[in-house]
Amino acid sequence: MSHDSRTAPRICPLCEATCGLTLTIEGTTVTGARGDRDDIFSRGFICPKGASFGGLDADPDRLRVPLVRGEDGELREATWGEAFDLIAARIPDLVKAHGPQAVGVVLGNPNVHTMAGFLYPPLLLGALRTRNVFTASTLDQMPKHVSSGLLFGDAHAIPVPDLDRTGHLLLIGANPLESNGSLCTAPDFPGRLKALRRRGGTLTVVDPRRTRTARLADRHVAIRPGADALLLAAVAHTLIDEKLADPGPLAEHLDGLDELADALADFTPDAVAAACDVDADTITAIARELAAAPTAAVYGRIGSCTVEHGTLASWLVDVLNILTGNLDRPGGALFPLSATARAPRAATPGARNGTPVTRNAAPGKGSAAPGKGFALGRWSSRVSGRPEAKGELPIAALAEEIDTPGEGRIRALVVIAANPVLSAPDGDRLDAALADGLDFMVSVDPYLNETSRRADVVLPPPPPSQSAHFDFALNTFAVHNQVRYTRAAVPLEDGRMDESEIHARLILAVSGMHGAPPSAVDDLAVDTALTRAGAPKELAAELTGESGPERRLDLLLRLGPYGLTLQQLLAHPHGIDLGPLQPRLPEVLRTRSGRVELLPEPIAADLPRLRRTLGDRPAPLVLVGRRHLRSNNSWMHNVGSLTGGSNVCTLQIHPDDAARLGLADGDTARIESSGGGIEAPAEITDTVRCGVVSLPHGWGHSRPGTRMAVAAAHPGANVNQLLDGTLLDPLSGTAVLNAIPVSVTPAH
Repeated sequence: MSHDSRTAPRICPLCEATCGLTLTIEGTTVTGARGDRDDIFSRGFICPKGASFGGLDADPDRLRVPLVRGEDGELREATWGEAFDLIAARIPDLVKAHGPQAVGVVLGNPNVHTMAGFLYPPLLLGALRTRNVFTASTLDQMPKHVSSGLLFGDAHAIPVPDLDRTGHLLLIGANPLESNGSLCTAPDFPGRLKALRRRGGTLTVVDPRRTRTARLADRHVAIRPGADALLLAAVAHTLIDEKLADPGPLAEHLDGLDELADALADFTPDAVAAACDVDADTITAIARELAAAPTAAVYGRIGSCTVEHGTLASWLVDVLNILTGNLDRPGGALFPLSATARAPRAATPGARNGTPVTRNAAPGKGSAAPGKGFALGRWSSRVSGRPEAKGELPIAALAEEIDTPGEGRIRALVVIAANPVLSAPDGDRLDAALADGLDFMVSVDPYLNETSRRADVVLPPPPPSQSAHFDFALNTFAVHNQVRYTRAAVPLEDGRMDESEIHARLILAVSGMHGAPPSAVDDLAVDTALTRAGAPKELAAELTGESGPERRLDLLLRLGPYGLTLQQLLAHPHGIDLGPLQPRLPEVLRTRSGRVELLPEPIAADLPRLRRTLGDRPAPLVLVGRRHLRSNNSWMHNVGSLTGGSNVCTLQIHPDDAARLGLADGDTARIESSGGGIEAPAEITDTVRCGVVSLPHGWGHSRPGTRMAVAAAHPGANVNQLLDGTLLDPLSGTAVLNAIPVSVTPAH
């Protein structure tokens, strides 16, 4: 290390694991990244994405100044003042002329990986008053939010497997050895699964591919894609039918347990076996093993969410945890309690001697007070009548909301850290709609990518080393309660604008307050939070921090369940351990009944649709996605150190299917479905089951007008172009991205 080198802690923002890093910095350049051995959560674990932090941070293709579209139609570099002046001149006038629904907002996956992406979009939506809100959730996790909302009354009350204490783990549609986990924040997920095996626990993986995770399992069940809900329903039926169901102390918090048996009566192991292509004895064994385990947890993710019955599958995951008595108990599936969550009761004003005051509630007795409950379909999309879920419309409906004429058409779009041209179905239609159907578009993005290239204004946030970091969203899914905060490791470069200031100025520009200081946005947010919490307004004067976001973080910590302060976090740069997950029922319940509503009406009404699939004839060839350890959706393909190896866009196909179709390894295959056709190199492998082909998500970097040299040199094929966007899970509006019927032929 040279004499001017130094190190700095930084929480990794590149996936949901939130590992602690130690950055090596020379001057203002990050020259290395290693796992932080002192981090209280990740204990030194690092994956290839984290190790590439310096390369991503210094990517020469990252935009440094705003771009605005000139009268000649070309994007040019501009000052920050010019960019916000243009936004302030256009969007308020469009709203005045056409109403608030003329503006749509699209929020992408990286928003949950930055402080600004969590703190400011709700304020932006409040300022715009639009219902045309689209996020990445309807491409991955919305079924889990909907099922949790229906079961528990709160779409954010998502139980996570207690990985460090469970004795039996059933994973369905999840590959955490590649993804590092999702809706389950767990640094070193691979190590935690190996520890489960070492302590004598059992791992069962249900996946049509023999993934790295499946290879680690005691039992790998190569299910037919799309049949997850059928399999889970049969497991639940077996638990009830064989009198193995025992909710234990949960019983006093349950409504609908008796009705559940009738609702699942038709889903016997024998009845679902053919549709799942899993023999009945295996299904029965899974149920018996789950019931017999001293502690167990069921965990389902992307593969079980992005299918036609994604919400039913997500619901059944928790039904199994409930029937086996494993919901809300150590070693089962528990509700995390983050440091910035709503306090179970009045927060302590601070902590004693620098040690946080833990406010985890003891297991409750009886029912919680009735809550507001969770409602679906409070409004619908203009064109296809798609119902909202959690205040969002399906992103698959975005293109038609722009390109279909009529009153209420989206005329302006604000896109924050999203690339729906690649990540949503039928990117060709959406691309054309962005190019020809909008009056104005703003993109907050560090890159000129397949979506932001269509914007009239591009506002680039700085590299992650120049940003502070706190995981507001991901701590609510953490497998261990903890809290960590890192300030920017490198000073903000001249000419750049802090991401939080970008968001604040954007809010001011669209709301008619252009020119007001950005601090006005944070002051309003603090005042609103104090009012909602019923806290004294004098608390605002006690907040510390060097910026508006830090003051807001300090407030949320003080109002939170542990009574922490920002100063305590700064004094513990490697984090504060808040203890293992604890039982939290009935405290978390927000249902109208104050109980877990085991068979909510929307679920009961959707079960006949699942029942009808029992007689379906399977398609001869279906497509599924896959995760890569060195990739995260579409936004990490411009880092040279992460390209190549296993991180390639190939069509994985079983040898028997390849022989039948006349494909050799490395041949170019033509894949076609309802939305169109694409081509990709064939990779012949028996890790994918017969009748199934697999393509990774987020590729297709071949469109002109982008500035991502590494991605353009390795473009891959956009799997979502195979979809026309019409097939959705009806309860959640989530696009069906898996178990898609396709045809595959050698390309000519």
